[in-house]
Amino acid sequence: MTKIIYLLGLFLFSTLGYSQTQNFWEKKSEFSGLKRERAVAFSINGKGYVGTGVDTADIVHKDLWEYDPTLDSWTQKADLASVRRNAVAFAINDKGYVGTGMDSVSAGLGNTLTDFWEYDPTLNAWTSKSDFPGSSGVGIYFATGFSADSKGYICGGKRGPNDYTDEFWEYKPLTDSWIQRQDFPGGVRYQLSSFAVDNLGYVGLGIDQDVYRKDLWQYNPSTNNWMQKNDFLGGERGAVCTFSLGQRGFICLGSDGGYKGDLWEYNPFSDSWSVRANFGGSERKNAVAFTIGDSAFVGTGKGNSGKKNSMYVYTPYAVLSTYENNFTNISVFPNPIEDLIHIVLNLAETKLITIVDINGRMLYQIKTNETSLIIERGNETSGTYFLVVQDKNNTIIHSQKLIYK
Repeated sequence: MTKIIYLLGLFLFSTLGYSQTQNFWEKKSEFSGLKRERAVAFSINGKGYVGTGVDTADIVHKDLWEYDPTLDSWTQKADLASVRRNAVAFAINDKGYVGTGMDSVSAGLGNTLTDFWEYDPTLNAWTSKSDFPGSSGVGIYFATGFSADSKGYICGGKRGPNDYTDEFWEYKPLTDSWIQRQDFPGGVRYQLSSFAVDNLGYVGLGIDQDVYRKDLWQYNPSTNNWMQKNDFLGGERGAVCTFSLGQRGFICLGSDGGYKGDLWEYNPFSDSWSVRANFGGSERKNAVAFTIGDSAFVGTGKGNSGKKNSMYVYTPYAVLSTYENNFTNISVFPNPIEDLIHIVLNLAETKLITIVDINGRMLYQIKTNETSLIIERGNETSGTYFLVVQDKNNTIIHSQKLIYK
């Protein structure tokens, strides 16, 4: 039986019966360090840590706060040695690492930092480590950092006003030593971002001097080589949040001149992007993210109404492994699409069908047990859209890019 359905803007069908257990955001306790942006975050042994950054009075901080997800509460910990913003942070072998950055809200009045520190959560103490030697020892801020294969990495950033770099450095905690690796092939960059999946690093986006970028590059620590991957489908932007869950990377929020509120999942095995549930709070940039177990916590930052202290937890789809998310008994035609979208679903059980635009805005959703649908495109503009089909357990069984002519 074929059912004709008209796609009219944001008209939604009832989806009662589908529990919100996957791919959703939930508000948590606000960050106790109050409103701020340009902070850092990492996680160790089931606890999250957020610190440094700039508050509503443009004061730069050196504090550190621990988040307990069981109690949904924050506890202040030992301060870092000195204030900073736009630093880098990552965790390796149950220790946190924070370094570089700028010690003033104004780059013209501040100092670019080279110091690098190790945090021990058991002792609640910081230990000075070898200074970051990049950029001829003058320091860096607005860089990105990630950990992979028990080593840390720092890429790109600014040395000062109108002074950018594409340098890429590796830190080995075991020997407290730095070694320069192959430069980032995307060129000089700041406000760029990174994440790691299966001991491979992924770096991209950010600003090439005055131009926002959307490229993504994979770094292999074992070969010291870069490989370009498919561009980020969310478009050019900087100051985003990134995190990894399972064998997937995620990019959230950011700015392309305005503020973003979307979430995208990257599958490194198919080199493909899928849009996910929009961020649970307001649009923002320069926020922080950390992961605990199978969930990601995202918050703070700056939006249209100023700096934020709200925090949200994201619960992803249950399966985040190497499988290809494509149920062979589902077909969509034609594609590209002019007027009508034909969907054939040779699956008798109830299904949830959703169409979203490239910014994650839901255009259409229906729960149905029909095996064939025809959807009218309506007045949506030309561009890229996404179809997602979920089964009765709310698990994705098919996702596909749609091109509207």
